[in-house]
Amino acid sequence: MKKIIFLSLILVLVQQSSAGQTRKFLRDKIAEWGSCKNVAMTLTGGDVALIERNGWAATGIPDEMTAELNELNDKDELIDDVVLTEEGNWLVLWSNNGVTSSGAPRSLDEMIDQWNEAAETINSITFNDAGDWIMISDDKYSASDAELLEWIGQGENEFGELWAAHMTNTGLVAVYENGYKFLGDVPDNLIEKLNETDLDVYRLKFLSDGSYFIADEEGNYVYFL
Repeated sequence: MKKIIFLSLILVLVQQSSAGQTRKFLRDKIAEWGSCKNVAMTLTGGDVALIERNGWAATGIPDEMTAELNELNDKDELIDDVVLTEEGNWLVLWSNNGVTSSGAPRSLDEMIDQWNEAAETINSITFNDAGDWIMISDDKYSASDAELLEWIGQGENEFGELWAAHMTNTGLVAVYENGYKFLGDVPDNLIEKLNETDLDVYRLKFLSDGSYFIADEEGNYVYFL
């Protein structure tokens, strides 16, 4: 089981508007499928659920994102991860290093281009409406600024390899091989679940209202939606 360290530092991030709503769409879809690979969630209504190689379902997402997910499904491309922000910015991570996005920070787009030119396999991308971002591959990571890179590196020194990260407009969780780091507004119930779960967490999504989805590489998952 991974260790936990909680940091009370706060990133300078945009304040998100909380609708305080539940994730009924995601709950119903996961119940219908009986499984779920990954999700994207927002406080303002947009939610996405992924299943198996490229199955998906969503509500309240931009039309362009819907079109991209449909196209990837039609082409039988792997849909690995999705990002959706409160302001409707989005990203789809597909195949080994395919990325399609709208509204992603320019510096992230530039780093994606560099990694694509180097044929780097991208495992995880997260960004928020304030322009903060983190991108992770098998053997390296990058972030939007030096302060964030230093924070990630401190966790790597303590907990080993960085596996994944997820940020909202007010909080951040970094998932390492042997632990986690928390920054800003991270719900207590998520911290408690990570402390007690037997899952070797590889995927993590959360909201400030306490909703979360965690899963290991084999697709075993736990959620509170």
